[in-house]
Amino acid sequence: MIIINAIKIIFLLGFLVFIHEGGHFLAAKIFGVNVEEFSIGFGPVIYSKTKNNTLYRIGCIPFGGYVKMTGENERSEAEGAFNKAKLSHRIAIVAAGGVVNIIFAILVFFILSFFYYEIINLSFLNRIDFAFKNTIGFLKSMISSIIMLFTGKVGLDQMTGPVGISEIVVKTNGIYNFVHLLCLVSLSLGVTNLLPIPALDGGRIVLLIIEGIRRKPLNQETELKIQTIGF
Repeated sequence: MIIINAIKIIFLLGFLVFIHEGGHFLAAKIFGVNVEEFSIGFGPVIYSKTKNNTLYRIGCIPFGGYVKMTGENERSEAEGAFNKAKLSHRIAIVAAGGVVNIIFAILVFFILSFFYYEIINLSFLNRIDFAFKNTIGFLKSMISSIIMLFTGKVGLDQMTGPVGISEIVVKTNGIYNFVHLLCLVSLSLGVTNLLPIPALDGGRIVLLIIEGIRRKPLNQETELKIQTIGF
């Protein structure tokens, strides 16, 4: 049972990190930005391979990941640098991770609706309605939680992190409940990551929007200081 629970936790967290970072990666490739590293997990490397000038690596701890792009943290004049891409392309690349998590959750909610109502024999349109109502309901609860967080009604210590998620995963029974939890966590990860908070993707998007309004980038040192506030 311990081994099965460990596999469930590793798969859930690892998979969601993979599709999140994969969103950033694919968007960067689409817009011609050079990706130096694509990493899933931290700690000792259990797999690594370099292909087309990109280092792909997997760490043994699946609680995070990153996509390292040329010119992302330090401005570069190299071809394919992130800082040289169009502003709209940079915003799309930064937003892609959270957007992929949200789209994944919506699509899987839709698929689950077929299994949920299979014995009742509801129409195709009713199943679509169920999927989107579930998603909208959870989005409303997420927005409510965010409002409570910013108004001080709940503290950061009450938000569920990797450890809390792991405890919930262990208690799930059956494929349906596990996949349903996968959707909820994916949607939560996507929405949370797009919040306008320093160190999150949403915070970076705000800085890019400010750059567009000013028609010139922020001072690099100032930008880094703002981003590190969230740590």
